[in-house]
Amino acid sequence: MRSRAERFTGHCGRFGAAPVSRRALLQRSGLGLGWMAASSMLAAESAGAKRGAVGRQDPRPVGSVILLFMAGGPSHVDTFDPKPELMRLDGQQTPQSISERFELSATMGNGTRTLMASPFSFRRYGESGLPVSNLFPWTAQHADRLCVIRSMQHETVIHVPGEYVMTTGSITGDRPSLGAWSVYGLGSENQNLPGFIVLGGGPRPTYASGFLPARYQGTQIPNAGTGLADLKFPRGMSLSKRRQQLDLIRQLNHRLTQRLGPQDSQLDARLRSYELAFGMQMSAPEAFDLSGETRACQRLYGVDQAATAEIGRRCLLARRLVERGVRFIQVRVEGWDSHADLLGGHTTAAAKCDQPIFGLLTDLGRRGLLDSTLVVWGGEFGRTPGVEGKRDKGGRDHSPGGFTVWMAGSGIKGGQVIGATDEVGYTAVENVVRPCDLHATMLHALGVDQRAIGFEHHGRREIPTFNGGRIVREAFA
Repeated sequence: MRSRAERFTGHCGRFGAAPVSRRALLQRSGLGLGWMAASSMLAAESAGAKRGAVGRQDPRPVGSVILLFMAGGPSHVDTFDPKPELMRLDGQQTPQSISERFELSATMGNGTRTLMASPFSFRRYGESGLPVSNLFPWTAQHADRLCVIRSMQHETVIHVPGEYVMTTGSITGDRPSLGAWSVYGLGSENQNLPGFIVLGGGPRPTYASGFLPARYQGTQIPNAGTGLADLKFPRGMSLSKRRQQLDLIRQLNHRLTQRLGPQDSQLDARLRSYELAFGMQMSAPEAFDLSGETRACQRLYGVDQAATAEIGRRCLLARRLVERGVRFIQVRVEGWDSHADLLGGHTTAAAKCDQPIFGLLTDLGRRGLLDSTLVVWGGEFGRTPGVEGKRDKGGRDHSPGGFTVWMAGSGIKGGQVIGATDEVGYTAVENVVRPCDLHATMLHALGVDQRAIGFEHHGRREIPTFNGGRIVREAFA
């Protein structure tokens, strides 16, 4: 099969078999320098596809990733990691037999405070009997699709560095996000939409391109209901006039590029952004317009209810973007930072996203998209089993020592649990999975070898997982 660039340029055959001059070709195309820009962008995407193709490990079509990021740190012992021993020790100090094992660990959060049983109940779902708390009655219906990793671990107890390490692999946020790496290595299937889209925002390094060329950074859309801003042409502007504007801008910037040199990534990204914006004015309004979805579909995601409307729109939009070939979609759900009133805080946060997540998994499955779409759920860390504040409105502190993520779709074997935390949930004790391991596993789900995607930076060949990660192979069917 020809590459996208080859298919595009192959259409030029309609101009006839006779030799055609470069100028005549451009004139007949009706796009002038814009055609050259589009060709350049397609060639770049084709190059990205070739980079990823080197490390392709299975024959499935390259798919997409939807990262459902639970900002604030959802408590693992209250969501997907039930602890009967924590229930038994409710109100007691952490037993010495437990605290002695982990007292020197930097990953324990605030350590040995009074233990607090989960205010939420757990039950088993599906044929697998996967335990899920009553925070997620909707998501639990997909238990047999979920691969729950209970042994995530890293070292930082601070929110923003935690977000950095979970999305970039570095607590300083100075490396490319996994979304940027994915588009750099695999390209995008849609030339008129960004390959990496962030629904709901978050700290910029979580979707930045780091040392990769700036064009691979994520495009932030704070409000899924309004979509991308400023896509409509102003009054008096036509398609042909805008095309002429862009051609002139490109000519002028080309002169500047000749002075600055080809290594100016920011300028290159700016030039490409003009062309991408032009393409988005043609395609994005339709992609972000949810009014064409049936009422039944919108109800499935909870778009018709106040509590779930915004996250429902984000999840529905994520499905639409997957259909349109966007490579990486990051969906942010805030509200999980429950230092006090764990019961109220987690109940509210889960209520915003539980039905939308159910709708997303259901819809992807019905449309045959789940086999090629990896859905990942998780936050920057978990929370300690100890109580913070007064017990009647008790919360939990940050704990990166052991926490939970889950994956579904894209070859993942659902209905299983991987790894474990200790008997009350302080830290991972079995099959520890680091952020670099999770990233290697996500790339593997896309059929890509983490070491096949590289970028020369300061004399070193950088790969997405820094020094390499361990693929959690048991996660796959």
